[in-house]
Amino acid sequence: MTRYRVVIAGIGDSGLLTAIQLAKHADRLEIVGISVKAELVSGQELGLRLSRPQQWARDYRVGFDRYRRLHDVRTVHGRLTGLDLDGRSVTVRLADGTETAEPYDILVISTGVTNGFWRQPTLQSSAEVEADLRAAHDKLGAASRIAVVGGGAAAASSALNLATRWPDKRVDLYFPHDRALRDHHSRVWSHVQRRLESAGVTLHAGHRAVIPDGFACDAITSDPVVFNTGQPPAEADAVLWATGRVKPNTGWVPTELLDDDGFVAVTPTLQLPGHPHLFAIGDVAATDRLRSSARNRAYVVLAANILAELSGKPLKAFKAPRSRWGSVLGTQPDGLQVFAPNGRTFREPRWFVQRVQQPLIVERGIYKGMRRG
Repeated sequence: MTRYRVVIAGIGDSGLLTAIQLAKHADRLEIVGISVKAELVSGQELGLRLSRPQQWARDYRVGFDRYRRLHDVRTVHGRLTGLDLDGRSVTVRLADGTETAEPYDILVISTGVTNGFWRQPTLQSSAEVEADLRAAHDKLGAASRIAVVGGGAAAASSALNLATRWPDKRVDLYFPHDRALRDHHSRVWSHVQRRLESAGVTLHAGHRAVIPDGFACDAITSDPVVFNTGQPPAEADAVLWATGRVKPNTGWVPTELLDDDGFVAVTPTLQLPGHPHLFAIGDVAATDRLRSSARNRAYVVLAANILAELSGKPLKAFKAPRSRWGSVLGTQPDGLQVFAPNGRTFREPRWFVQRVQQPLIVERGIYKGMRRG
């Protein structure tokens, strides 16, 4: 039986799940994963990451050796610098500064996006990741007044988690429209608004912040926040920018594979047009306006399509939902509130999340088994 080489360029949330899904076919596939981080550093749950970094790290900062299914997956700690389409290989700059080429039969592009200081494509060791986590937490902990700028889930979650972690601080949330979470059903904001106000967060609707030229929102700042909607500047000891200004990590990808915004152009089967041996998944893939393959179990479709492509069988289409769904605020003392696409909500008790969902549904069901950290 022919054994094919699958290279997964980017082992974040989507790339990791794709590798795990493919790893059960180790008899047919040699899988190589490339990551700029020495471990999984998830882009999820920014609010928990900032307010309680040790608690966040238990589930979202995980060594690759803890995933049982990755036993047969070779991980490479390095930064992607090039893609040779004709030679079917990617170039990787390793942590020691040397470069190496990784050939492939199938390439999965899952390098994600840059978003604020918490999602950066920098080559980091575990110690450097730890230092970054602690520095952001300490900076917010030392502030008396915190301003969160942004109208998405990351901003709302951050505002709530910071307010509940430090109830003596003033936390203000500034967003540009009449409501936040505009990519969710309108019912979602009604629930989240009540939670924020109950936690003491001061809401400022209709405040569109001016983002200075050249500022990538990649730092916690302390300068006044200026608005172009007529309000006076807002003062704060620490300003958290969660405006959703993402930049795809595709500097290493030939421009003919990208759309006008720099994201990887894909077909409904998650393949690149004209390149059936190239696939993309996650926030870097231009599947739809919300880039929904970062969620919604797209890795299952992708893994099946890779096997189908190698076997000459028909591929399936990934169907993106019309609106965001799931958790917005993360697990709170009263449990996890989950929103359906129609905005309806249900709550999972905290005991269920800790004793059933995380160890059985997530670790055993989704990740196919994990070793204790």
